Amino acid sequence: MYQFFVDPSQIRGNEVIIEGADYNHIKNVLRMKAGECVNISDGVSGKEMRCHIESFSDDRVNLKLDFIKEADVELPVHVTLFQGLPKSGKMDFIIEKCVELGVSEIVPMMTERSVVKLDAKKAESKVSHWQGKAEAAAKQSKRALIPEVKMAVSFKEALELCKDHEHKIIPYELSRGFAETRDRFQSFEKGSRIAVFIGPEGGFSEEEIALAEEKGVIPLTLGKRILRTETAGMVVLSWLIYLYEDEN
Repeated sequence: MYQFFVDPSQIRGNEVIIEGADYNHIKNVLRMKAGECVNISDGVSGKEMRCHIESFSDDRVNLKLDFIKEADVELPVHVTLFQGLPKSGKMDFIIEKCVELGVSEIVPMMTERSVVKLDAKKAESKVSHWQGKAEAAAKQSKRALIPEVKMAVSFKEALELCKDHEHKIIPYELSRGFAETRDRFQSFEKGSRIAVFIGPEGGFSEEEIALAEEKGVIPLTLGKRILRTETAGMVVLSWLIYLYEDEN
C-alpha cells in the first residue's frame, strides 16, 4: 500500500487533502481511482492513518479517514547522526540509507578534514535538497516520521548541540577494545537520545577526538576494518536495530 506524508493542516477531522506533487503522482503516475486505500502520516505524531480516496478535484485528492493506529515502525531509541560532510553526492546516499534504517535526525557537520565547505547560501539550498531525499526515503521505507536534516554546523557547534543526549559516541579507527563497544551499545536505554559522530573521508583529527572526549563523547571502535564515511553510520544503526527493535 502506498504511503504519503501530509502537513497537519491538510487533516481536517475525518477528511484528508493531498495537493501538489503527490496529487500528480497519485492521479497521473499511479493512476489510482476512487475507493483505493493509502496510508497517510503527518510526519510528526508517529500515527498511521488508513484512508480511501473519495474523489479528485482539479488540484487535489480528497481522502476519507477509515481508522488511525500507532505505526510502531520507529526505532525505540532517538538517534542524531552528526555526519562529517563527504565529497561528491555521498550525502544523498547517506541520508537515504540512514533514514531507511531509522535515524531520527541528521546534522551535516564541517570538520577539520572536510573537503566540502558550505557558505550560507549554498547550505540553505543543499539542506532543502537533502530534506527532500529524507522525505522520499521515509515514504519508501514506510516510516511514520520524516527525519529532519538540520543546517550544517561546525564540529564545535555539533558538540554543543548534543549536550542533552544521554549517550554520545564517536567511532574512531584508533580506538581499541571491541568488548567496550559491545558493552556500551548494550547499555543504551529505550527512549534515550544517542548522538553519533561520523567523520568525513579523512576521519577525525587527534585534536577533534580529544575535544570530543572533553565534552563527554566516547570514542569506540566499529571493528578491525576501516569503514568508509558512508558505511559507518549505517553500521551503528544496524546494531541498534539488532539490539533494540521489538520482535512484534
